[in-house]
Amino acid sequence: MPSNATSSRSALGAFSFYYGKLLDFILALSVLVLVFPVSLQIFSRFTSLIPHYIWTEEMARFLFIWTIMIGAMVGVRDNIHFDVDLWPDIGRRGNALLNLSGRIGVLVLAYIFIYAGIEFTRFAWHRTSELAELPLWLIHIAWPLTGLTWMLYAGQQAYADLRIVLGAKQ
Repeated sequence: MPSNATSSRSALGAFSFYYGKLLDFILALSVLVLVFPVSLQIFSRFTSLIPHYIWTEEMARFLFIWTIMIGAMVGVRDNIHFDVDLWPDIGRRGNALLNLSGRIGVLVLAYIFIYAGIEFTRFAWHRTSELAELPLWLIHIAWPLTGLTWMLYAGQQAYADLRIVLGAKQ
């Protein structure tokens, strides 16, 4: 019978997996939807076929922010952000120690995103955008959500690296 720690780790792993799939879908959808207001902007500027819509600029900016934030979440999850390889082959534990130091940096930045993002969102809670009249918290909440997602994925990766540093076999 699995222990509570084992079952909670597997539940977290399942959550991480399905949350990652959801992020992939939302990222693809946000890029796809972003094409619409940007295309309207371009066509309205260079042709007189359609009127100039003001809301498209604001909608494109909002979608672009979310696309960047979701892309950053996926980048941390997949560990695909760039890194500079300065060290020769220093072995499995040495590489894990270097990775752990980088992940600690990501976790610190995630904490800043969460803390400052909550304040940022609270500031925008009762405000609306000027053109599209959208609640601004819908945009501002991207920062703490990004921080929480980084905590989840970088935390799992840091745990795996720490196990290697401490001598775990797997």
